Amino acid sequence: MNKWFELTLKADMRFTAEALDEALVESGAVAVTMKDGEDDPIFEPLPGETPLWNNTLVTGLYEVPCDVEAIKAFLVQYLDEPYLPIVETNELEDKDWVRAWQDHYKPIKFGENLWICPTHLPSPEPEIATVRLDPGLAFGTGTHPTTALCLEWLSENRTEFINQTIIDYGCGSGVLGIAGKLLGAKECFSTDIDPQAIYATAQNAERNNVVIHGALPENFKPTKAKVVLSNILSGPLVELAPILGNLVEPGGHLVLAGLLDHDAAFVKGAYEAEFTFEADKSLDGWTRLHGIKKQ
Repeated sequence: MNKWFELTLKADMRFTAEALDEALVESGAVAVTMKDGEDDPIFEPLPGETPLWNNTLVTGLYEVPCDVEAIKAFLVQYLDEPYLPIVETNELEDKDWVRAWQDHYKPIKFGENLWICPTHLPSPEPEIATVRLDPGLAFGTGTHPTTALCLEWLSENRTEFINQTIIDYGCGSGVLGIAGKLLGAKECFSTDIDPQAIYATAQNAERNNVVIHGALPENFKPTKAKVVLSNILSGPLVELAPILGNLVEPGGHLVLAGLLDHDAAFVKGAYEAEFTFEADKSLDGWTRLHGIKKQ
């Protein structure tokens, strides 16, 4: 069994994450990863952006045997600094990383009518709607509170959109649209600013044997829908109010998520002229809004 050595460095004003990444690669690391050194999540970057955390940890992975002191000496010389911002070093035993991930990711039930289930496991209740989904490049597997709140709404309100059209605006992995289709929606149109999300949605829809009409915003031309879901962020939700509001047919439903509890009134205010809002639903500091379009 192979063994590995990990060297983790901390980016700061002197050592940028990009510079540390490059130095570790040049020193012979077989892989370099970056992670958040604090609880500072980044959501929905704009196209072309690759934002990093304020406190970024950069880790190089080396196959053992390796000369650790020689690696450190090379990094000092390459970075042209008298010291290295070392956070920690570790020696790792090899393991079956696929199996470790599979042991961690379990089926999750939302309401009474919906499961999100990884592809390697059978559905706990195959007689009800089950979305087959594995974590991937696009945001949205059901584990984040914002996604969970939307999935719960779909499960609890399926009678509102059976044989109707739904829209998923900011689709990520496509999980909301796929869930809606499996719960009985006639059609689902989805869009996202990230081409990777459109690709992931198409792949996940195919895996679940449903059709999702996905497109980037500039090519997105759906009909009005009985249900419009948008799980993004409070700022974009306010900016998109004229567009999202117009997509909902009279008497239809608008489900908004991705906003923190303290932003609920701010977002709701952008839609109140056209929508009557039901009670907010909060989970772990995140709020879901549900509005019904006035006739």
